[in-house]
Amino acid sequence: MGANPNGLFQETLLPQLCASELAASNAGSLSCDCIAHTYGNAADHGVRVRRYPSDMTDAEWAVIRPLLPVPAWLEGRGGQPEGYCHRIMLDAVRYLLDNGVKWRAVPADFPAWTAVYAFFRRWRHQGLIAEFHHRLRARVRVVEGRDTEPTAAVIDSQSLRAADTVGAASRGWDQGKKVGGRKRHLAVDCTGLLLVVHVTSASVQDRDAASPLLQQLRDLHRKTAVVWADAGYAGRLVAWASDTLRLTLTIVRRSEGQKGFVVLPRRWVVERTLAWLMHRRRLVRDYERLPDTHEAMVMWSMTMIMGRRLARGRPHSHERRSCP
Repeated sequence: MGANPNGLFQETLLPQLCASELAASNAGSLSCDCIAHTYGNAADHGVRVRRYPSDMTDAEWAVIRPLLPVPAWLEGRGGQPEGYCHRIMLDAVRYLLDNGVKWRAVPADFPAWTAVYAFFRRWRHQGLIAEFHHRLRARVRVVEGRDTEPTAAVIDSQSLRAADTVGAASRGWDQGKKVGGRKRHLAVDCTGLLLVVHVTSASVQDRDAASPLLQQLRDLHRKTAVVWADAGYAGRLVAWASDTLRLTLTIVRRSEGQKGFVVLPRRWVVERTLAWLMHRRRLVRDYERLPDTHEAMVMWSMTMIMGRRLARGRPHSHERRSCP
């Protein structure tokens, strides 16, 4: 028929596109203020339209952008300028985490899955996700009227079933929970924000995994002096934490005769954080071949929670000012 392909595209799809999508589909019509667009090589990729619930809103991006780590190439420490928008890459990782899809199943409106995975892996290996997470946590604490560094923490663990992608060397059987797979150990502050995460096989006892967890907590957060835990951490660990790390490990026990679900002081904070993580389908079961990949996924999940909390512009209404 000799029709112009571009004209055919406009005739068939134009009525189906809203005004914002039309503007975004026209290269150069919108601009992005991310580092890759401003200083890198992302100018040719345009701006993606927000489509999924996991995508950042403009308000969230506005509070997140100043806290993003500066890439090495921008500081002259090697590497090539990035060719993909940072906001798009963040949204791609958030989509995978929120919906639990495979890397190869990342939607086509994001960059190729190989590029998204390379971005995720680079941020994990170079410690950029940890740096981004720590900056967000400090900002949230300041907004809520607290010091950037906590003086108290709560620890607990959660056993997860492991998929076939988890190697036999890093999986085990939790006899108490009757779960085969891995176990994630968390230390959180008094508002439930993540301080340290450590992933082991499910067969590792809580008190054994607590030693490296508390050691890392002491190294990263020097002001922390008190840690609350459940009865699974009782015993020699209490004396070891006091003598070696100068940490006061306080065991919060159930009262005699208590049955069923009971909200216990302090312990409910970390249990709520474990529940938050279960909102992300990628974290309901362990699919990661490497434990440190799962740890990175946990930090990514917490960045979503903290970014949205900052975008609201007000302290979390449920928080109790019970400790600094």
